[in-house]
Amino acid sequence: MTDKKVLLITGAGRGMGVDIAKEALAGGYAVVATGRDPGRVEKAIGAADDLFTVRLDVTDPVSVEAAVQAAADRFGRIDVLVNNAGNFIAGFFEEISAENFRAQVETNLFGPLNVTRAVLPVMRARRSGLVVSISSVAGFLGMEFTSAYAAAKFGLEGWMESLAAEVEPFGIRTMIVEPGFFRTELLTPESTSYAEPSIDDYAERTGQTVEAWSGMNGLQGGDPAKLAAALIKLVGSGEPPARWAAGADAVGALQQKAKVLLDQADAHRELSSSLAHDDA
Repeated sequence: MTDKKVLLITGAGRGMGVDIAKEALAGGYAVVATGRDPGRVEKAIGAADDLFTVRLDVTDPVSVEAAVQAAADRFGRIDVLVNNAGNFIAGFFEEISAENFRAQVETNLFGPLNVTRAVLPVMRARRSGLVVSISSVAGFLGMEFTSAYAAAKFGLEGWMESLAAEVEPFGIRTMIVEPGFFRTELLTPESTSYAEPSIDDYAERTGQTVEAWSGMNGLQGGDPAKLAAALIKLVGSGEPPARWAAGADAVGALQQKAKVLLDQADAHRELSSSLAHDDA
């Protein structure tokens, strides 16, 4: 048991999850750092008195329930959940197999659903909590070669927006984080897999895209340590934002998408507004 606030994070064995866990520990939180390999998680973060590592596979509800129960038994509370675990299946829609498309949604959408479903009863019992889900610019902006990833992230954001209204009466807040390009491990072979080329019409664009993204790996402009520090600052504030665009590129993309949506609403406003029953 602890009087400190407790933060549970998924996907804490590598990438941005490591930085967030370290920053939370430095900020005075007790941290439940989870991943498929707890030993790897502890090695990546480093031993600490307030660190509890536990196995959690977001696609396995049994392991999720066991991990959340272990966290509650250890610390007696969970104040912040950070849904961070994820991967990236890239490619043109026609070339992504149905199995791989489903697997992408299973990890990046149903994974956070599984973990949040297990954590919410702990938060409701205390009438407080914050659910954070790491989305992406691809959560509000569809781009070629990202159809499976965007489908999962768009779904994540719609679910989070809806969840916010459902849990607010219990003192539970939600926060969507939309990073741009950060120098994480997302574009490494361990996190990204590409659809097998099978259609000649896409071959040239596939080659160009894979080459460009591979060349970008390790050169992205965003600093994940700075993102982690800013995130923990927002998490600890009295009014965490419902949506946070992380990175100047993310802010620009969100502003541009907002403009496009307004333009689309205006484009056929007269026609759209003329569809009511005549007696309405």
